[in-house]
Amino acid sequence: MNKDRIKVIAFDADDTLWVNEPFFQETERKFCTLLEDFIPHHNVSQELFKTEMANLSLYGYGVKGFMLSMIETALRVSDKKMSADVIVKAIEYGKELLERPIEMLEGVEAVLQALKKEYRLVVATKGDLLDQERKLKKSGLAHYFHHIEIMSDKQQADYTKLIRHLDIAPESFLMVGNSLKSDVIPVLEIGGYGIHIPYHTTWEHEQVVQTITHERFKQVQTITDILPELLS
Repeated sequence: MNKDRIKVIAFDADDTLWVNEPFFQETERKFCTLLEDFIPHHNVSQELFKTEMANLSLYGYGVKGFMLSMIETALRVSDKKMSADVIVKAIEYGKELLERPIEMLEGVEAVLQALKKEYRLVVATKGDLLDQERKLKKSGLAHYFHHIEIMSDKQQADYTKLIRHLDIAPESFLMVGNSLKSDVIPVLEIGGYGIHIPYHTTWEHEQVVQTITHERFKQVQTITDILPELLS
């Protein structure tokens, strides 16, 4: 990794800067328990994922789409026979997710403090605009970032648009995140750099079985491990 060429470092937010997916999985378990009278727990989970995938193009990523998918799944698997209490509970679960305190991952602020002296730092995350803005404000990290980009998706075209907005060449851009699918592969494909920090829990939609060997790619275990790669 040629750090001398990198001018901008972009960070994914959820499960890179702060905890996210474990809270969704906790909510999903509670939702599955609500519907156990209709179908087994693991089948509810499968049906919910199916609904989420069908709705991605309509709702995008985030809590609100998840909440609507829970309601739609409950109606479908119960053949519309479940009580209104289940819908009320699904809405409550969604609001609980939106109102959760931010749980920062270890080392994040120290890393941002160190890198801000030598690079322009950016947040590049996907999800619901209001929710991500709310989480960033609660985190107290916003002042470290030159630019905040809340993306509807993370494909090559989305990163190309971001890089153009930042007025840099692709080879000056580094993306740091926990998803190979969303944070690394598209950036490598357009000529940028990628650092993967695996997180112990990953949403099924973000999982890929792929080994990456690339001169512009690095995998580390924790966010603090990126400092030796990027600082003199």
